[in-house]
Amino acid sequence: MHATTAIAFSDPGSFSVLNVRVDAVQIPDAIERIESWIRTRRRCHYVAVTGMHGVTEAQHDASLRKILNAADLVVPDGMPLVWIARLRGFPLRRRVYGPELMMAFCEATVSKGYRHFLYGGSPEVCGRLAQQLRRRFPAISIVGTYSPPFRPLSSQESADVSETINRAEPDIVWVGLSTPKQECWMHQHRGQLRAPVLVGVGAAFDINSGAKKQAPAWMRENGFEWLFRLLQEPRRLWRRYLVCGSEFAFMVALEFLDIRRPDVR
Repeated sequence: MHATTAIAFSDPGSFSVLNVRVDAVQIPDAIERIESWIRTRRRCHYVAVTGMHGVTEAQHDASLRKILNAADLVVPDGMPLVWIARLRGFPLRRRVYGPELMMAFCEATVSKGYRHFLYGGSPEVCGRLAQQLRRRFPAISIVGTYSPPFRPLSSQESADVSETINRAEPDIVWVGLSTPKQECWMHQHRGQLRAPVLVGVGAAFDINSGAKKQAPAWMRENGFEWLFRLLQEPRRLWRRYLVCGSEFAFMVALEFLDIRRPDVR
């Protein structure tokens, strides 16, 4: 059992992008925050790993916007958010890339014995991810995995999943359902779970398991990962990057020009 004494952490501040709060953090800041919640164990917190897609979807879904703004931490997973942060006076060097956050957290904390649960992905992907994590971090404690069906869970199934996770007693639940499903799931289940932290990492399940290729570092660090992913999965991702991406750029330009009227819902 972990100690319950309060742990202080730095607060780098936050900025708003189209009425969605984004915390001006880097990966070490996120790890520090997550560890503080594990150690204090006061309640279940959730972390939204959000980029252009999540912010754009929130413009069409007020409930998603509220879910993002209710998150305990919203990290900038996307270079457009990093560029906006810099324009707002926050000197962020890099994005908080979901797959990298997962691996960096495991590497930094494996000696501390934290208990991990993997929720999301297909059974094959989830199993391969567990294998890859154990191969890279032999001492890691993965106490359970669950691959939900590709349909909404019934109320009984949802309760059973919560009970399965609670019985495993994880310190952190990694959620890989893609946006906005993972954010909605974390928000919905935070009151039912005893795990101190839920982190929605989306594509990290596919990438860290080896099921999908990762963009080269120069593309990830310079805002071109979208092109790599679009070329990999054009039928699935064309709308996200070509339509939502253009919409996002247009709305952000209006916001910076002070033309777009803030929506405070």
